[in-house]
Amino acid sequence: MKKLKVFLSDSLNPHLNLATEEWIFHNLDPSQQILFLWRNEETVVIGRNQNPWSECNLAKMKTDNVHLARRTTGGGAVFHDLGNTNFTFLSPREAYKRENNVEVIFQALKQFGIQGEASGRNDLLIPFHDGPRKFSGSAYREKKDRAFHHGTLLLHADLTRLGQYLTPNPKKLQAKGKESVRARVANLTEVAAHVEHSKISEALIWSFEKFYDAKAEIISLDLESLPKIPELKEQYDLLSSWNWLYGNTLEFTHKMDEYLSLGFFDFHFKVEEARITDLQIFTDCLYPQLIEELTNSMRGQAYSGDTIRKSIGAAKLKYKDLEAGLGELESWLCGHLEV
Repeated sequence: MKKLKVFLSDSLNPHLNLATEEWIFHNLDPSQQILFLWRNEETVVIGRNQNPWSECNLAKMKTDNVHLARRTTGGGAVFHDLGNTNFTFLSPREAYKRENNVEVIFQALKQFGIQGEASGRNDLLIPFHDGPRKFSGSAYREKKDRAFHHGTLLLHADLTRLGQYLTPNPKKLQAKGKESVRARVANLTEVAAHVEHSKISEALIWSFEKFYDAKAEIISLDLESLPKIPELKEQYDLLSSWNWLYGNTLEFTHKMDEYLSLGFFDFHFKVEEARITDLQIFTDCLYPQLIEELTNSMRGQAYSGDTIRKSIGAAKLKYKDLEAGLGELESWLCGHLEV
């Protein structure tokens, strides 16, 4: 008798959903065929080795209530919203075939009149009059006894949003080309207007059971599930922690300069594991004691907006005549590194 399980996330919290993936991969019985379906509210998900300050506009993300999440795997930044349905398959390694998972997806899509096609190792496409467009990308992981395949289905995602929250290296923009990337991607609602998350989830479960000719045990998960599953809570606590999201960043330097009412400022931060290990402030400001105090108060602190506000807040109390200029300095700095 084949053992099938389907996990459905009732949560839109990206840290819980990514933690659930880790829990499934590391803790569940690898002899089972497992399907996990989930989606996140607005989130930028970065790769394990990416730097959130150099990749993301953290200030705009905070203003727009966009989450930051970090995967345990590599790769680049992606944007999730409620127009994405995410899938995760776990299989015994000896029984794993990517083609099986793709077939489950394609049979589900046929219920909506959508004919998909596979391209290369990672992408799923739908044909258009001007050529095929990508609606799904995926990635793979393996351990000695299990194989893991996850990806996203674009249903009605806002394909313009990622660019609002990224600050990519200009060389990356040159190499990838914005227009060519945008032209290759499509939402499934462009060919089947009635596709939405609950319907595609039902279709995927039906197709999963049909492919393996067995009924699946269906389990719903939400934040209330955490205390009941210690291994899942452990993963959630890790992936939602400051240390994982920001502290898990290799040493880097961040330089920023601007003309402000107090003078010209050129800040050079040296940051390691999200803490300011060194700071130099070059300026023609007429208050050298103020600059020395700001430098000393920020060194050794977390590289965050809270550090800036605390440091400059103390300066405002001491230098009351400079309150307006210090407020301008605070807004400018927080706009570059807000967390």
